[in-house]
Amino acid sequence: MVESRNFNGLTQSFGAGGKSDDKFLIERFTRLSDDSISYEFTVDDPQAYTDKITGIIPLTKVDGLLYEYACHEGNYGLLNILRGARAEDAREKAGTN
Repeated sequence: MVESRNFNGLTQSFGAGGKSDDKFLIERFTRLSDDSISYEFTVDDPQAYTDKITGIIPLTKVDGLLYEYACHEGNYGLLNILRGARAEDAREKAGTN
């Protein structure tokens, strides 16, 4: 279990809702089997909501590699990597390595 407190009031709980500095977040990770975990979170933000908000997300082990997705320079880097790969594919197809 992970408990997070002391939010600075600049974070939002969901979308445009909830900006309080007395928000409390609880996260629970429960192993269900060798290849699955249940992730449960509870947001208690009394300045924004009248009740706690809870969600449960099942997580299952995947075969193969898992890559992190994050914003990298507005994703321009990824766009250029793909553009370069497509240009390389076109050169190989044309036989002009």
